[in-house]
Amino acid sequence: MAGKSNKGRNRRGAHATAHSSESVVSPDAPVKDNSSASESTKADSNGVSTLDESTNVTPEVKESETANSASQQKQGDLHLYPVSVKTQSGEKLELQLNPGDSVMDIRQFLLDAPETCYFTCYDLLLHTKDGSTQHLEDYNEISEVADITTGGCSLEMVPALYDDRSIRAHVHRTRELLSLSTLHSSLSTSLALQYETAQNKASSPGDTAKTEVPELDGLGFMEDVAGSLSNLLLSSSKEIKCVESIVFSSFNPAPSYRRLVGDLIYLDVVTLEGNKFCITGTTKTFYVNSSTGNTLDPRPSKTNFEATTLAGLLQKISPKFKKAFREILEWRASAHPFENVQSLLPPNSWLGLYPVPDHKRDAARAEDALTLSYGSELIGMQRDWNEELQSCREFPHSTPQERILRDRALYKVTSDFVDAAISGAIGVIGRCIPPINPTDPECFHMYVHNNIFFSFAVDADLEQLSKKRASNANLKVESSSSLNSSSDKASSCLLHGESGTPNGEKCEGSTTGEHDSSMEVASDVSAETQLTESEQATYASANNDLKGTKAYQEADVSGLYNLAMAIIDYRGHRVVAQSVLPGILQGDKSDSLLYGSVDNGKKICWNEDFHSKVLEAAKHLHLKEHTVLDGSGNAFKLAAPVECKGIVGSDDRHYLLDLMRVTPRDANFTGPGSRFCILRPELITAFCQAQAAERSKYKSEGDAQATTDSSEASDVAKQDITKDGKDENVKDCASLLAQTESYDEILFNPNVFTEFKLAGSQEEIAADEENVRKGSSYLTDVVLPKFVQDLCTLEVSPMDGQTLTEALHAHGINVRYIGKVADGTKHLPHLWDLCSNEIVVRSAKHILKDVLRNTEDHDFGPAVSHFFNCFFGSCQAVGAKVAANTIQSRTHRKDQGGHQSPGKPSRGQGRWKGGASARKNQSSFMNVSSETVWSDVQEFAKLKYQFELPEDARSRVKKISVIRNLCQKVGINVAARKYDLNSSAPFQTSDILNLQPVVKNSVPICSEAKDLVETGKIQLAEGMLSEAYTLFSEAFAILQQVTGPMHREVANCCRYLAMVLYHAGDMAGAIMQQHKELIINERCLGLDHPDTAHSYGNMALFYHGLNQTELALRHMSRALLLLSLSSGPDHPDVAATFINVAMMYQDIGKMNTALRYLQEALKKNERLLGEEHIQTAVCYHALAIAFNCMGAFKLSHQHEKKTYDILVKQLGEEDSRTRDSQNWMKTFKMRELQMNAQKQKGQALDAASTQKAIDILKAHPDLIHAFQAAAASGGGSGSSGASVNKSLNAAIIGETLPRGRGVDERAARAAAEVRKKAVARGLLIRPHSVPVQAFPPFTQLLNIFNTGMTPDAVDSGETNGTNSEANGHPSNGPVDSKNEQLTSGQEDQTPVGLRIGLASQDAKKQKAKAKVAA
Repeated sequence: MAGKSNKGRNRRGAHATAHSSESVVSPDAPVKDNSSASESTKADSNGVSTLDESTNVTPEVKESETANSASQQKQGDLHLYPVSVKTQSGEKLELQLNPGDSVMDIRQFLLDAPETCYFTCYDLLLHTKDGSTQHLEDYNEISEVADITTGGCSLEMVPALYDDRSIRAHVHRTRELLSLSTLHSSLSTSLALQYETAQNKASSPGDTAKTEVPELDGLGFMEDVAGSLSNLLLSSSKEIKCVESIVFSSFNPAPSYRRLVGDLIYLDVVTLEGNKFCITGTTKTFYVNSSTGNTLDPRPSKTNFEATTLAGLLQKISPKFKKAFREILEWRASAHPFENVQSLLPPNSWLGLYPVPDHKRDAARAEDALTLSYGSELIGMQRDWNEELQSCREFPHSTPQERILRDRALYKVTSDFVDAAISGAIGVIGRCIPPINPTDPECFHMYVHNNIFFSFAVDADLEQLSKKRASNANLKVESSSSLNSSSDKASSCLLHGESGTPNGEKCEGSTTGEHDSSMEVASDVSAETQLTESEQATYASANNDLKGTKAYQEADVSGLYNLAMAIIDYRGHRVVAQSVLPGILQGDKSDSLLYGSVDNGKKICWNEDFHSKVLEAAKHLHLKEHTVLDGSGNAFKLAAPVECKGIVGSDDRHYLLDLMRVTPRDANFTGPGSRFCILRPELITAFCQAQAAERSKYKSEGDAQATTDSSEASDVAKQDITKDGKDENVKDCASLLAQTESYDEILFNPNVFTEFKLAGSQEEIAADEENVRKGSSYLTDVVLPKFVQDLCTLEVSPMDGQTLTEALHAHGINVRYIGKVADGTKHLPHLWDLCSNEIVVRSAKHILKDVLRNTEDHDFGPAVSHFFNCFFGSCQAVGAKVAANTIQSRTHRKDQGGHQSPGKPSRGQGRWKGGASARKNQSSFMNVSSETVWSDVQEFAKLKYQFELPEDARSRVKKISVIRNLCQKVGINVAARKYDLNSSAPFQTSDILNLQPVVKNSVPICSEAKDLVETGKIQLAEGMLSEAYTLFSEAFAILQQVTGPMHREVANCCRYLAMVLYHAGDMAGAIMQQHKELIINERCLGLDHPDTAHSYGNMALFYHGLNQTELALRHMSRALLLLSLSSGPDHPDVAATFINVAMMYQDIGKMNTALRYLQEALKKNERLLGEEHIQTAVCYHALAIAFNCMGAFKLSHQHEKKTYDILVKQLGEEDSRTRDSQNWMKTFKMRELQMNAQKQKGQALDAASTQKAIDILKAHPDLIHAFQAAAASGGGSGSSGASVNKSLNAAIIGETLPRGRGVDERAARAAAEVRKKAVARGLLIRPHSVPVQAFPPFTQLLNIFNTGMTPDAVDSGETNGTNSEANGHPSNGPVDSKNEQLTSGQEDQTPVGLRIGLASQDAKKQKAKAKVAA
């Protein structure tokens, strides 16, 4: 029983899931509405669950976890009490419960426990101490029913009656349990298991296992990236077959006379023994009936098998099932708990298995496909997304526990909404869902399905491109203006459809009004520009609307509501999905608009009550209250963009919609077509903080001075007022200074630089404009240069397009500035490549989507493969009638398409059969050739990113990482095989396996946990390890309850926890946390996301810290494979990883392999970063250490000298790292002298080993060249380098460079600081800068070298010397002697032999051992 209770204990409640979405579940249907939700929530086996595995590793882990639970009590008192549960089968289980857990949570725990996972339909009875029995309702909290804190309570599972819905859910759940496809096992887990079994096999696991460390093909991945594609995907985990098939019988539904006696369902089962059974499911039990052939015989069969669950019955009728089912449960129980949890919104994979696995019959799969209609279930009512979301928003949130419950409910509802929206959008784009306004022209169509409102957005950028061409081809402007009006109508309709005025007339009106208003503003601008200036649901406006919605959600003003929203890109179309605004679909609600404007400012509505709420939100968003004039000249005070709409729903809630401009316009982009170029919220926050800092600086000079000296005052207050009225200024400034230093008083007017008329004095308007200009110039003059500098110093190190975009956004830079970033990084090939490839991919994405929009369903495979061949190979158009000027002919065709049917603008939305057929009789993708694609890409890059593509752009994209990027952006899934990118047509139709939807959503984040993590990072940076540990654990506990374990932020917490434990010397604990991070990253970000690669890298370092080097190297190999896919081989991170791999080889004595990796790393860094970059110095230092281990002290000294020279140049002589380097040089010099002295005593070397060395060198001529090259002195231009705090020392201890993700994401500065502070406080921490800080003084060092022993090693009772020699690589010594002769020409020196060299190996190893001992 002990084992069981232990399992129970680990299932302590992160009550990750009873979320409110279950409101629709009938009380006896514990499996949630859609059983996938039940999966999605297996969160609870969380936190400590990994204890099962870890208990046998280290006892300390337990303590740290209990400490963790103690710290959790601060957050809403998570105190856990044991409660025993009597299961339906009569076994006993123990759960750890918290009085705040709901009954839903307990059901979830029971659904996860192997003993009870197949019971779905039961009631829970609570037996209290005094003998009374309570029946628990699903939505009760335990504390409402009984006090479990006193002990003596027990639960009992009593079978409940099935009904139609719950019996189907039961069958579904059973099938799910029988398949292991829901178990996502991570490569890391299987590596660890393999390693363990190998260790157990080895008779004396110590030395024997160690000597056979394999040579990994790490360098191979880098040479043949295309070939390594097939290694990424692991073939699916072994399937354990329990039963041939379980299908709903064709006897269903039960005849009426049988329903009256309780029959609900009939199943046909074929067992592995080959027997066929027909099973009846009744309200109480499952039993085998006597039917044979085509007639139902409902009587129980003679053998009389029956059971309350389907799995129970199958165990009785099939011995093979019983055995296999037990295996499955064991397999599930042995997996890491996180591998059992479903992630709510899993990432798309861009690779599919190759060769494509056979498609097998699966009746259950077929049934599901037929019965689930685009995300809404057939049984049960549809969910009212809006009501669920808004009622969750109204939950109380005054205490931490209430906030957790509210955040969790919001997270769950929003995730479910996004899920349903994806299914619905696929239905809409596949024309399976009819529009609600079928009589209107097609481009105005809107859809409602499953209580979600769908509308299309159009690609304005692409239109601009085709219009630019059209004007070049001298098409008459008139034609485009007629086109303009139709598209205007379409778009404004779409938009107002979104905002909830689907009655056509109103749309028409608004269109014309809209037209006039833009005319007034730009009567002299040609018709084309108006098209883009007009308000249409474009890609940009939809994106901005989503950002605006998020911003208002985060401001969280009570009484102000937003709709749930998601953007789905699929098959070239962009669909905007929103929850339905209450009452909007019932009749005319023209009176419901209370605030803002439907017709672009002609008529503005205003309401006092509404304004006060909007004003409160505006404070959070740095928006200013200002006055705007409507078409008739009436003035209104607004605190939001004019075109937003405040509507009161039929539920009397105040909704704010169409938040396309929640931040001000970008003053650097005011030309035509840039209506939706707005600044990012991150930039606004940064700007306000910068201004506040400046202001508080002035403030410290004293208020008095400020009031007297007006010029200074105006200087201070320049954020808010221009210098027209000096005296106003003084007063204003004084009042500003009187306020707190908080930066709330910098407010922006969102309606400047727009066509709306602003009221108020000229000065005020000018001041508002000046303010926005300042923000925009802050972006170009401060933020961009700083970002470029961070990129150059590797402070921020994006690996692929996605991480580059995230880094830009985190710094508040819009992607349209990426051309400027590219220009700033021209001198660093890897960055220039990354930026220019990202521009190419983004441009190609628009063109590919246009091709897809005009492609028939049966042509998607050929269209995509043809486009890929044009883009990555060189392909001619397939079409018969291809004009020489393909580009022009294409433009003509497009515009004619627009004219053919007046209601269809040129938006490539020719997705409907009607008028589009004329255009589609010959598929348009046939007309695409390499030339047209590339000229389109070049024009697009120029138009959108102001970037001139380099001539060699076409050859630069022939990379796996670019294919990956494009596939991810468009949702394409290709076969994982080796592609020959140098051929003219690398892709075949059969390589394109799937098109998947790409989604942007507004799933909320838990701000409380985020703040805890930020504070934790600061504590970590200051070396306060225990405080940091507490904060990260607390954040982990909260997130675990809010989002469940499968979430990026949870992974973040795990990574920081691992770092803290690692610095505190608890390797096993660090591995446990790191393993969690790795699993979450694989599942939430994707198998080959750079973060996943870094997780593998960190795992490797921690395993290495435990001296499990073989396991470490296998993880490193995986990390290198992932890096080669996401960034390609040319990236400094790859070089940093090489250094780490080399360190590992060096520690197990494989010096020649280590040198090969170091040499590669040096070559990479010199090529990518320049010869004087700090990272290059790191390589030289690592080489010096390696040569030192081999006893080649002269070479060590030469390389360390290079390190020193670079550091002096980049950091100056005073920097601690420069001094460390100097000390190393002295050390090496001393050793060299010692060695010479010993040699003169006559210690000669064994001739045989010298011979061996010569043989080795003959075998590796590249090594000789490498050493010669290294010895030759390197000068040349270095890249400008501000310091990279961690670099040098990071290399010494072989830690991957902490990544910069966003601002200081990977705690880059933290690591170096931690050590300094910790050393000061006397904590046991790995030395970061070895000779100076946490290390014995210099003289002591020398003694150590002489004795060949370290004090640490002595303490821990392990002699490093013997340990290293046991590895049996004595040949290393002579190798260097030989090298030394070759390179330096001094033949009189021979090293002493290995004892000294190896004993004084990199400080890392000894320190690690000391830790183990400690």
